[in-house]
Amino acid sequence: MKDPAKGEVVPESAVRFVRHLEAPVEKVWAFLTDGSLLPEWYGDGTIEPREGGKISLMAGHIRGVVTGWRPQKFLAYTWSVFQPGEEVSAWPISYLELSLEETNGGTRLTLIHRPIPEPMQKLTMIGWHTMLDMIAAGLKGEFPPRTEVMPRNAEIYGVELNALKR
Repeated sequence: MKDPAKGEVVPESAVRFVRHLEAPVEKVWAFLTDGSLLPEWYGDGTIEPREGGKISLMAGHIRGVVTGWRPQKFLAYTWSVFQPGEEVSAWPISYLELSLEETNGGTRLTLIHRPIPEPMQKLTMIGWHTMLDMIAAGLKGEFPPRTEVMPRNAEIYGVELNALKR
């Protein structure tokens, strides 16, 4: 019988992407943190530039707190999803980490988002795949609309976007 007072290891699902971006670390960092560039890939938002700073993205749909701020190296924050008018999210809090490493030809970006409940894993992968594609395009001065990029990525993950519950 399991001892209820004893700790245990709990498996946790995470989404991880590693992308090589053909741009210097400084430019990638700006795309991840600068409020004037966030709308190009993330939607309207702000990131208060310090640990403990507030996050509001996609016009307040995503809110959180900065938990790691090492300019041009590492950005981490809590991630909570809010519906219009909600003050308390119905979804569990998750955590996003973005690490940057300078490479010979640009920047290696590693994104880890955890925990991701099983029913949300494919959608989360589609979302981050789309946003990373948009960052890569934006770094080249191209700004494709999300509605153009997301259907391609939904196909990669075997999801029919029109069949999703709204």
